[in-house]
Amino acid sequence: MMSMAGMDDDEDTFAPVVKSARRRSVWLGANVLAALAAASVSNMFEATLEQMAAIAVLMTIVPSMGGVAGNQTVALVIRGLALGHIGDSNRRELLLKEAAIGFLNGILWALIIGGIVVAWKGDWMLGGIISAAMMTNLLVAGVAGVTIPILLKKMNIDPALAGGMALTTITDVVGLSVFLGLATIMIA
Repeated sequence: MMSMAGMDDDEDTFAPVVKSARRRSVWLGANVLAALAAASVSNMFEATLEQMAAIAVLMTIVPSMGGVAGNQTVALVIRGLALGHIGDSNRRELLLKEAAIGFLNGILWALIIGGIVVAWKGDWMLGGIISAAMMTNLLVAGVAGVTIPILLKKMNIDPALAGGMALTTITDVVGLSVFLGLATIMIA
């Protein structure tokens, strides 16, 4: 099972502390670069953020929801890979299923979050923007949650260590780009 997760037999839960710390540290460093990428997206929309404080208040919601949804999928796919439940014969079916789940949850949470924003801020346009960004990001999260662990496994990179970081980077960048991009169009 360890080899299915991209790990060898001596890289288990009880591996030496220094070895585990070194292995995880590589991905923490990669995460710093990923976080800087997400920050650069926010920086591109600095003028929008300065013009409308509500955007700044709400901008973490979409990436956060995408990250949680996508990491749920990543965890299920990693488990499926480790147990041998995912192979060439069912990858497409799994991808379509998780895309559909992302789509349905995107609609549900777009309605809920959009409604909260309209009730709180009294701004239908802002509610629509966060709803559109939410639907997009949850769909992307479902698709990325399937493809990332599979691609990492094919590249002989442990999806258990790298999958969450890669997924979070994608949902942060997509979520912020769509939300702030639509907000910029609204302000213009």
